[in-house]
Amino acid sequence: MEFAAFADRAAAIEAESADTAIIESVTALLAEADDDLDTLARFAQGRVFPAHASTTLDIGPRLCYEAIARAAGRNVSADDVEERLAERGEIGDVAASYDFGGQRGLAAFGGDEGGSDALTVAEVARELSDLAAVSGDGSQETKVDMLFGLFNRCDAEEARYLARLVLSEMRIGVGDGTVRDAIADAFDVSVEAVERALQVSNDYGHVAEVARDEGEAGLEAIDLEVGRPVQAMLAQAGTVTDALEDWEEAAVEWKYDGARVQVHFDGESATLFSRNMEDVTDPLPEIVATVEESLDAPAILDGEVVAVDDAGDPLPFQEVLRRFRRKHDVAAAREDVTVRLHLFDCLHADGEDLLDASLRERHAALDSLVSEEAVSDLRLSDDADEIAEIEAAALDAGHEGIMLKDPDAAYTPGKRGKNWRKRKPDVETLDCVVTGGEWGEGRRANVFGTFELSVRTDDGFATVGNVATGLTDEELDDLTERLEPRVTASEGRDVSFSPELVFEVGYEEIQSSTNYESGYALRFPRFLAVREDKPPDAADSLDRVTRLAESE
Repeated sequence: MEFAAFADRAAAIEAESADTAIIESVTALLAEADDDLDTLARFAQGRVFPAHASTTLDIGPRLCYEAIARAAGRNVSADDVEERLAERGEIGDVAASYDFGGQRGLAAFGGDEGGSDALTVAEVARELSDLAAVSGDGSQETKVDMLFGLFNRCDAEEARYLARLVLSEMRIGVGDGTVRDAIADAFDVSVEAVERALQVSNDYGHVAEVARDEGEAGLEAIDLEVGRPVQAMLAQAGTVTDALEDWEEAAVEWKYDGARVQVHFDGESATLFSRNMEDVTDPLPEIVATVEESLDAPAILDGEVVAVDDAGDPLPFQEVLRRFRRKHDVAAAREDVTVRLHLFDCLHADGEDLLDASLRERHAALDSLVSEEAVSDLRLSDDADEIAEIEAAALDAGHEGIMLKDPDAAYTPGKRGKNWRKRKPDVETLDCVVTGGEWGEGRRANVFGTFELSVRTDDGFATVGNVATGLTDEELDDLTERLEPRVTASEGRDVSFSPELVFEVGYEEIQSSTNYESGYALRFPRFLAVREDKPPDAADSLDRVTRLAESE
């Protein structure tokens, strides 16, 4: 398929307002995709690579602006592109506003009116894959050159969706559920079969191809694969009373203030993935050693890595993130921050997938695989007072609280359902996306001092306030270094960021407010931590803010 045809389809999908019409349009796109099915199933969502892949383009907004500027002509600079973005508010619209035709070279003067130079979906996918593989000295300049080459061959609509794809800002109304339903409709298989296949593979392109080529039987044959991460099962807030009413008996575990890890052991070596499915094996060599010493058969395990002090007591969440982010001089980092592994679930054991097994069965498998000191203690109870004692012990030990789990429930990757519930002390927090900021004043004039907080909506993000307290000078320096390359627009001291960083923020209450587009404002927000383990699409939603506000 020519990339121009995909761009036209994307524009048509974006123009639709009804969910059913969007699903029908995506269904038609997939049904006609032929050899490009794998790629188009991802591109429609704004993904270049499978969700489980650790590969990234590593192209920030500024590099994208430079590539657009070069394709637009000699008299256009990256600053010009940024200025136009401030006016128009969306990178696709900016890219489409330039005439790249004059930069296409001699091919533009050929007799075939550029037909032989038409971009295809396969070419775009291949070029972006090659771009992602570039590394080393001069890699950023090389990436700009390669991206310029793509923009140089684009018409307005192609440029619109290429720019969005590169910056992961497709926003045409196509989410995971849309593609799931479209795969089912396009290839006449059940939604349930598609959903299960997506849970175990986390690869929409692969699932689409199997649905087309092998039907429902092929989907049912897709299993977990050691080395290929899947999304973590998630918890929602809940009470002991509700849990016991729903389940009669609850499985109770301590809730650790650490970072989620998914452990993959192939029988010889271990690979560790973060909650975002990023490979974090290298920064955590002692955790790798613990796993490799404990296991002798292939397994996929779920757990938490916690930072501890010399006495073995837990340290704040931010400390373990120092290890996760460390790429160099890991030995020195180990001396600064000691980490410990707590495993609490087993997804696969020695060739057998356990997603559909009950928690009781999965934990029994975990106990049989791993030494006792690495396994989180799981206690079954139908007594609220006994559960309160377990929670008190967790808090006394310096942990966050407890987890309540349905002992008979299956493991559902990526789902935030009622089968896992987190019970914390009465400290209200939200995970908010940083979408803007403000330069500081006085001695902090060279760093960002205030950060705009937003929550997810169906079509983007809505602001709920600003946070400027709870941040140390060291944290402000670090955040400025990380966010400055992500500035998409600036006016005076105010800046806008591409939505990539998530803050955990504490607050006193949520109030109705006309000052913010969400309709709500956080009262006395305070920075607690950067949620390195959460992407923007896993941050809290406006629906949750509404529920919290109504319950106060």
